[in-house]
Amino acid sequence: MAVTQLRQNLEHWQERVDLAASFRWTARLDMHESVANHFSLAVSEDGSKFLMNPYLRHFSRIKASDLLLLDANDNETLSRPNAPDPTAWGLHGSIHRAVPWARCVMHVHSIFATVLASLADSVIPPIDQNTAMFFNRVVVDSHFGGMAFEEEGTRCAKALSDPKKKTLILGNHGVLVIGATVAETFNRLYYFERAAETYIRALQTHQPLRVLSDEIAEKTAGEWEGYGDFDVRHLAELKAILDEEGSDYAD
Repeated sequence: MAVTQLRQNLEHWQERVDLAASFRWTARLDMHESVANHFSLAVSEDGSKFLMNPYLRHFSRIKASDLLLLDANDNETLSRPNAPDPTAWGLHGSIHRAVPWARCVMHVHSIFATVLASLADSVIPPIDQNTAMFFNRVVVDSHFGGMAFEEEGTRCAKALSDPKKKTLILGNHGVLVIGATVAETFNRLYYFERAAETYIRALQTHQPLRVLSDEIAEKTAGEWEGYGDFDVRHLAELKAILDEEGSDYAD
């Protein structure tokens, strides 16, 4: 089917394209895991209708037209044809149902974020400008109870009660980030993995850490939040690279 026809037949085309690009680049960075992990994007005003990747599809193959359009309030979702992964439904459905400012939700088991989630203290101290981005802006959920079916999803949704804190470290599990757009959320996911890697590698030196003061860390975090359209340009550049390579992500 031609792309022009797909655009006529599918709703929310630009949102689909942006989300598909984020899947492709996450796979390129090796931040995904097998055919697990999921991204979702609310497309209705109340946030209950959302796009999400289909069941057991590798991030590197996802196209804009592949994305499922789901309703968080549809109790029959898992019994319908092309049902999503049950754990993805439990986690993302719960968040889109209860957290209206979580327009986009990205959850991965990336290596350094998961190492961080496995530490008894999973808080990253501000030791550079990337780690400072997350100062006082992270929630740690230390109550892992198994795979993310409905019960786990409901608890995680409750943990995101503070709109200022858009990164959720899932203890013994991975990381989940939220945002208003795909660009904002992907940028946050990218930088959290970078921050986690910096911290883990710093710990591996067994040398004392030079930790920023709370005042400077908060100042830096605020500067990141006011840094123009950095996240938008980040995603735009990634899409430009994919386009130059002839990628089919936007099909």
